[in-house]
Amino acid sequence: MKHPNDIRSGVHIYSEIGQLRRVLLHRPGLELDNITPTNMYRLLFDELPYQRVAEEEHRAFATVFENAGVEVLYLEDLFKDILRDSDVRRAFLLDFLKETRVGEAVAHDMVNILDNGDDLEKLISVVFGGWRFEDFDSFNVQLRQLDYQRTLWFDPLPNLYFTRDPMTIVGSGVMINSMWSKTRDRETLIYQYIVNHHPMFNGLQKYLDRGVNATFEGGDMLVLSPKVLAVGISQRSDSSAVKTLARNILNSDAGFEHVLAFIIPEQRAFMHLDTVFTMVDRDIFTIHPEVEDPLEIFDITADKDGSLTAKSCGGHLEKVLKTYLELSEIELIRCGGTSRIDAQREQWNDASNTLAIAPGEVIVYERNYVTNRLLREAGVTLHEIGSSELSRGRGGPRCMSSPLWRDDPDA
Repeated sequence: MKHPNDIRSGVHIYSEIGQLRRVLLHRPGLELDNITPTNMYRLLFDELPYQRVAEEEHRAFATVFENAGVEVLYLEDLFKDILRDSDVRRAFLLDFLKETRVGEAVAHDMVNILDNGDDLEKLISVVFGGWRFEDFDSFNVQLRQLDYQRTLWFDPLPNLYFTRDPMTIVGSGVMINSMWSKTRDRETLIYQYIVNHHPMFNGLQKYLDRGVNATFEGGDMLVLSPKVLAVGISQRSDSSAVKTLARNILNSDAGFEHVLAFIIPEQRAFMHLDTVFTMVDRDIFTIHPEVEDPLEIFDITADKDGSLTAKSCGGHLEKVLKTYLELSEIELIRCGGTSRIDAQREQWNDASNTLAIAPGEVIVYERNYVTNRLLREAGVTLHEIGSSELSRGRGGPRCMSSPLWRDDPDA
């Protein structure tokens, strides 16, 4: 199998744990500074993050990949590549400003300012970070008085550093997801333009489109094996979208045969499947104990005529994983161990949200010391990173990364 550094395009994700070769990240920037007490809940933050420290923590996160020989790509760079095309740039700006619902006259002025191929950094800064009212004056003094209460012409995109959710690579195809909250809709517009216009993604099969009339986010997709996917029906992803992606993937030539639908409680703490369950090694998984009892799992398969069938697998996670992954034994690492208090505290800080960079080698937040100890005792290699500010967005290492290429685990 080719190493991705030897090719200019393509994606390959048939595993959660295969050696990671290429990953997409976004370093948090101005968008965090434009979160305020009045907009933070709308922007899906419970607290105000300190951008400078968040950026330092993220730089340390990226260094783990680089030291492991993983090629790190940044969202800003891929976006800049496509914006050099004047037609793509203008089309994107018109679509983007339409979705911000900025008035037509103001949008016209904004396009004229931003449609500049010589200053793409400003364009990207505004798109990602929002545009402060004080930094853009489109009206005369008298008309400005009508807007004295405004602080931003449009909201920033502070969740961009969670690159997992807007776009998902499955096999050799891609999903452009439909976000649960309107505040994240414009993220998927950015990814749609990148997938449609960047040579890295030429010719990829698309399993889901942002226009689908149902919500699905990438944290609810795990590629357990070349034949088995796990998806969450959760607070952020609904059953209609799961049916659509299952139909499209199972009836493609990707080779997947089973979509295991995990129905998890609709709570902010459990917003995605990967906040309560991740794969660490071929036979080791993290799980948040509070979702085990109410867990229901269904196996979705495609019939010869392309129609879908779903059958209940019950809720015994260990038995289901053994059956579908053809394993004789598995180990479940329970977040927080046997203490309910430790489990609740560490799950809130994404102890279950591990990211494997190779079989049995994962990136975790250092603050989750109980779960991390249990992982080490199971023989797992840990790369611990700081998260005093990154964790304020309620997402862990898996949330902050979008793998583009993994070796197959047995390669």
